[in-house]
Amino acid sequence: MRRFGLAILLGFALVPVGAWAEPDYAREKRWADEIVSRLVVGDALFLEQRTGHKFLSLYTEAVNARAAVVLVHGVGVHPDWGLIGRLRSALPDDGYTTLSVQMPVLAQAAPVEAYQSTFVEASERLKIAADFLRGKGYARAAIVSHSMGSRMTYHYLTGDAHARASAWVCIGWASEDNDFKGVSVPVLDLFGEHDWPSVLKGATKRGASLKSSPGSRQIKAPATDHYFSQHGVELVKYVREFLDKVLQ
Repeated sequence: MRRFGLAILLGFALVPVGAWAEPDYAREKRWADEIVSRLVVGDALFLEQRTGHKFLSLYTEAVNARAAVVLVHGVGVHPDWGLIGRLRSALPDDGYTTLSVQMPVLAQAAPVEAYQSTFVEASERLKIAADFLRGKGYARAAIVSHSMGSRMTYHYLTGDAHARASAWVCIGWASEDNDFKGVSVPVLDLFGEHDWPSVLKGATKRGASLKSSPGSRQIKAPATDHYFSQHGVELVKYVREFLDKVLQ
């Protein structure tokens, strides 16, 4: 049995990263069907890409909203998952309308490295989300992203000359080498004291790149992991306080 399991793992390891490059729209649909059937907070809507593909977004309007927030989840999950689900439901109580967007997903067994193939499509979805909020009358809209969603957001903000964002809350950016150079909006670089090693190793470089960025700051949340497990209240507070300052 052990040899059989090892053979399967080796088989996955021998599959080229490019073999996983196609978005798994069937997996997206399964997520969407499950989420819509149990949705309590907000409204489910489907925004359309140039190809005609429609992706789930969860829209939660705040009463007397001061601004809007696009929420971007991590690898292989959905717009109501974990800390993103908490933020999309909690921020409207603080005056921020939220639009949590389904980002492209690959097959469940796809390696993390393969997700780079989805960045162009991810950028398109973020642009569509920004346009949707602008059409709703929101002149100011921030992006709040987590993990792989932060890599996707960075690609959008630095690669699209027409990218629209008033601020960026970057949570758990798992990269040792990248920083915020090229990002022209105020940034909150938020991560946990017990975050992933790649997040922690890159913190010094990321923080240094924010020193010349007005309104930007870096926070290492005490006693917190990559997912802010058991620290959801603090997470919402960090995000809200930053948005209150830069979007006032």
